[in-house]
Amino acid sequence: MTASTPARAQAQTREIYKTFRRITTRWLDNDAYGHVNNVVYYHWFDTVVNAHLIEHGVLDIQHGQTIGLVVETHCNYFSSLAFPQNVDAGLRVTRIGASSVRYEVGLFAEGEALSAAHGHFVHVYVDSQTRRPVSALPAPLLQVLQDLA
Repeated sequence: MTASTPARAQAQTREIYKTFRRITTRWLDNDAYGHVNNVVYYHWFDTVVNAHLIEHGVLDIQHGQTIGLVVETHCNYFSSLAFPQNVDAGLRVTRIGASSVRYEVGLFAEGEALSAAHGHFVHVYVDSQTRRPVSALPAPLLQVLQDLA
């Protein structure tokens, strides 16, 4: 490995995540190769993060003044997931900025110790009307994010 070559990503363990959400795969999640299609993983990332924020009362997708827009995503895949299978999605926050947050999500086959995939996405929080970044994250949102860090 040279100085400019990044280290190869490795599967993660469950212990690094602060909370988990159960996801049930669906028949339509599988692709022609018999496993969950890569695009579905990004749906799961969105679901895990936004459901957590909604359940904690800091995201109102209909009337909220502040919303998060995804500006970056990434996923590494280590083993296949397929229907019918339950998936445990781990969630944590690894960076909180003035208006941005980096979420990391690990996807685990039910009962497995290592992630089948893990990735991240970055939300930039903006005013829902102007779509301009907020100057600071709202205090209730910040508290929920800090609990995930």
